[in-house]
Amino acid sequence: MATTCVKRAFKYRFHPTDAQAAELSRTFGCVRKVYNLALAARTEAWARQERVNYNATSAMLTAWKKTEELAYLNDVSSVPLQQTLRHLQNAFTHFFGKRAKYPRFKSRKRSRKSAEYTTSGFRFRDGRLTLAKMAGPLAVVWSRPLPEGASPSTVTVSQDPAGRWFVSLLCDDPTVKPLPATDTAVGVDVGLEHLLTLSTGEKIANPRYERADRARLAKAQRALARKAKGDGANRAKARRRVATIYARIADRRRDGLHKLTTRLVRENQTIVIEDLIVRNMVKNHTLARAISDAGWSEFRSLLEYKAAWYGREVIAVDRFFPSSRLCSACGALRGRMPLNVRTWTCDGCGTTHDRDVNAANNLLAAGLAVSVCGAGVRPQRSTPGGQSATKQKPSRREP
Repeated sequence: MATTCVKRAFKYRFHPTDAQAAELSRTFGCVRKVYNLALAARTEAWARQERVNYNATSAMLTAWKKTEELAYLNDVSSVPLQQTLRHLQNAFTHFFGKRAKYPRFKSRKRSRKSAEYTTSGFRFRDGRLTLAKMAGPLAVVWSRPLPEGASPSTVTVSQDPAGRWFVSLLCDDPTVKPLPATDTAVGVDVGLEHLLTLSTGEKIANPRYERADRARLAKAQRALARKAKGDGANRAKARRRVATIYARIADRRRDGLHKLTTRLVRENQTIVIEDLIVRNMVKNHTLARAISDAGWSEFRSLLEYKAAWYGREVIAVDRFFPSSRLCSACGALRGRMPLNVRTWTCDGCGTTHDRDVNAANNLLAAGLAVSVCGAGVRPQRSTPGGQSATKQKPSRREP
């Protein structure tokens, strides 16, 4: 039976020459301009109850290039311009499928600077990458090798707010294969005091990367606030210093989460987590900063795609399941439990529980029940007062 190779993006830093940086900056500007023009045209057609698809916007692009006002679009490669129209088409597809909001216009200052090249817009040969209408190959820092014989299907060039340049090569990776099956399963409870608590009893500390750099960040932000508004060079330097600190925080967080998720996927066949709606939780202004710093959403995203790669299973238990208040020994359900209560004793069996370890054990039991019996199943346990654990929903999410 033939196996399908996993499409994988390999991201690298590169250092463009002044001419290459200027050309790429022009390309970013043209990509943004074409996207906004096409979005405006489709929005106007939408108001007239008309549909405009990718083919129509592609024909518009040809007409725009022939006008005097937009003749500069001919100075950059046409491939990224066509690709941004395809991205807009995908955005509308997700909108009509009710999977996303209506597409928004790209901002010169706030939107991500990027351009995507397909095979007709770049040449990759002997480890040297050359883009269309670009003077010479890019000076890529090959920090890790591409898969042997890899042939990139798309190349995406981007620049982050800190001024760093990146190139991402999408190619088939035959080295990604399912891991040998095991019989191990683990429940994972996320938190703030400890980033992860496993059903094995292990607790993984929360590195709190943003808190570690908070003093440096505050100093840089104060310096930025003192600069005059506008596009001055001093304000640009101050803004870049702030962006550099944010990039350092994000890089360290991502690196830590990659190591954690890779370890969990390698060691366990089944991983049970809680189905948290983080975007709603960060509306709590008291905890929003700490929750964002923990990176719960990124943790789940990394865990799920790695599990899909390596033949593992991730089960998300209903967020209303009272994992913290349910005794994992006898099934008794305790009443309301403030966040400052970290240990508690069950009135039914007298077992003393660590709140987070107990939650992880309950998540594991519920997840295995879901795996055996089907989605949405919760353990049928009763409280000392006769109340079913499946019928009571807490007024807010159980941590």
